[in-house]
Amino acid sequence: MTAPTNGSGAVLDSVRKLVLQRRIRIIVGITITYNVLEAVIAIAAGNVASSAALIGFGLDSIVEVLSAVAIAWQFAAPDPEKREKVALRVIAYAFFALAAYVIIEAGLSIFGLREAAQSPVGIVLAAVSLAVMPFLSWFERRTGRELGSASAIADSKQTLICSYLSAALLMGLVLNSLLGWAWADSVAALVIAAFAIREGLEAWKGESCAVPISALTGERVIEDDHCC
Repeated sequence: MTAPTNGSGAVLDSVRKLVLQRRIRIIVGITITYNVLEAVIAIAAGNVASSAALIGFGLDSIVEVLSAVAIAWQFAAPDPEKREKVALRVIAYAFFALAAYVIIEAGLSIFGLREAAQSPVGIVLAAVSLAVMPFLSWFERRTGRELGSASAIADSKQTLICSYLSAALLMGLVLNSLLGWAWADSVAALVIAAFAIREGLEAWKGESCAVPISALTGERVIEDDHCC
């Protein structure tokens, strides 16, 4: 039997491989837990401040977690391919619903029917996410490269995209707080909506980047990976 190798061709011993696989599971667990906490805080703060951007940010975190759950449900079956279409449709509909809600909320603010208030809690949350997500992405990418897992590397890129959303949210909230530009909140919300539409379309076409942990750790091989 040929020994497992990473992307650079170096041979991984079985002990090191188990360590890396366990590390990937820990990273994924931390990411999911953080997303849940992030969603609760963002939605609560968004409701208080009537911020479409904050609510959309929180809902996006929920959809990301639901996507992981849907993929886990798919691969819990003896024949995952039979559940693939249903799982991807659920993910797509969730993202489309998120986009529709955020667009409506942003529209209400843009047309003066609702004005987003300042949200210090939202600013802190966005700043923390902007610091945490790139680190988690880097750590998963580094581990994935050593393990030789293309899926883990792709998943790390998806985590990095979440940091871009955090940056857009932070910019919108800060502009509203410092300059009183309530419309900046709506612009940040529309950026989040555009991201949700993109993710929904990819899921609808069967190009979702959500993968089971067994694939991230290299224990399951998934062909036709569209995430990279």
